[in-house]
Amino acid sequence: MNIDQKNSFFKDRREGRIIAFQSVFSCGFNDTKIDDILKFDWMTESKNTVSIEYAKFLVAGTLKNLDEIDEIIKSKLKNWDINRISSVDKAILRFSIFSLLYENDLDEKIVINEAIEIAKIFGNEDSYKFINGILDAVKGTKKEKK
Repeated sequence: MNIDQKNSFFKDRREGRIIAFQSVFSCGFNDTKIDDILKFDWMTESKNTVSIEYAKFLVAGTLKNLDEIDEIIKSKLKNWDINRISSVDKAILRFSIFSLLYENDLDEKIVINEAIEIAKIFGNEDSYKFINGILDAVKGTKKEKK
């Protein structure tokens, strides 16, 4: 893979993660079926198929494993209730934890860094710190299981 292909790959993945974030975020506000969410008919811009397919993978996997993911989030909270986490932060945590748990070919540092960058764009000024702490704790737990 040459440098242009690598840059395109990472750009497509970042775009896919942002689409996944937006989709998982929107799930918190209505009872839309997974199949309807995965149509991405809410998108006004035409995105490339690589980004869309990656987003579909992240969204479907996150929603399929949502109970497990939420239990993991709850287990990492100290004196805090999951319902008090902002919808933005929760959506970022959810699809990022799915990535940490199920994308074994992806470096955990990349998952965490991407989550932090998305939090800086969409979250409040402290979101990235909170997300970094939770994901770092999840990463540590995953290593204990191996």
